[in-house]
Amino acid sequence: MTAVGSSEVMSLSFRSVEEILDAQGWNIRSLDAETIDVWGWTLDGSQGCQDRCRQYLSDEERVRAGRFVRDEDRQRYIFAHGSLRVLLGHYMNVEAGAVVFQRGMAGKPVLCEKTHGRDVAAFNMSHAHGRALIAVSKGQEVGVDLERIRSDVEVAKLSERYFALSEHATIMQSTQEQRAARFFRYWVSKEAVLKAQGIGLRALSQCEILLGADGVGAEVRVPVGSPLQDNWRIRLLSCGEGWEAAVAAQGRDWVAQCGLMR
Repeated sequence: MTAVGSSEVMSLSFRSVEEILDAQGWNIRSLDAETIDVWGWTLDGSQGCQDRCRQYLSDEERVRAGRFVRDEDRQRYIFAHGSLRVLLGHYMNVEAGAVVFQRGMAGKPVLCEKTHGRDVAAFNMSHAHGRALIAVSKGQEVGVDLERIRSDVEVAKLSERYFALSEHATIMQSTQEQRAARFFRYWVSKEAVLKAQGIGLRALSQCEILLGADGVGAEVRVPVGSPLQDNWRIRLLSCGEGWEAAVAAQGRDWVAQCGLMR
C-alpha cells in the first residue's frame, strides 16, 4: 500500500461489492492525520449480496431505496450504502449494522460520535453509473466526486454559466475531442470541494480551480465573499478511460492512498 505524493497519479481499481463485504482477511490500518484512504467498488452483485447490504441500512435508507422507480437505481443505492457501512465499520471496529450517521453542518452525513470506540473518521462518498468512490480521513473534512465522461453534455453552455472565466476559457481552448474530459475534470474538482464543505451546487461558480501542470493536483482559489473556506487542495484520480474523479481536503500536508489490498 503506497501513499501517493504530489506529483504521482493514483490509479484506482474498482473492487466488486462481494470483495467489500468479504473483508475478514483485511488488515485495515489506523488512520493518521496526513493520509486519506480512497476506495472504489462496482455496484452490482448477486441477490444474496443485495440482501446482505439491505440489512445494514437504516430504516430511513430502506424507505428511500423503496422509492426508486427503476430496479437498477434501487439496487445500486442498496449496494452503495450497505457496502459503505461495511467499510466504515472496519475503520471504526464495529459491525456494519452498528454504523450510525447523523447530519452535520449544512446537512452533510457524518458518523455518529457516541457509537464508536475509535477516533471518529470523516468520510465522503460519490457514486455514478454503477461505480462508487469513498474517501476516509482521520477527522479532517474530505470530499470526493466521480463522474463518467459524457459527450451529450452541453459543455460550452454549462461552463460559461457556472464556471469561472478562466475555467471556461481553458475548456473552449481545448480541441473538440478534449472538451468533455476537461469539463468533467473541473466538475469533479469543484464537486469534491463543495461536498467536503457540505455546500450544494449553487456554489459552483464560487471557487476557481487551478489545474496543475502535472495533471495530478489542483489549487482552489476562493473569491472574496464566497461561502467557501479557503486553503483547499485537490488530488485528481485515475479511474480508467472515460472517467474523472477527485478528492479534496484542506491544507497541503496530506497525501491520498488507495485502500488496502489483500
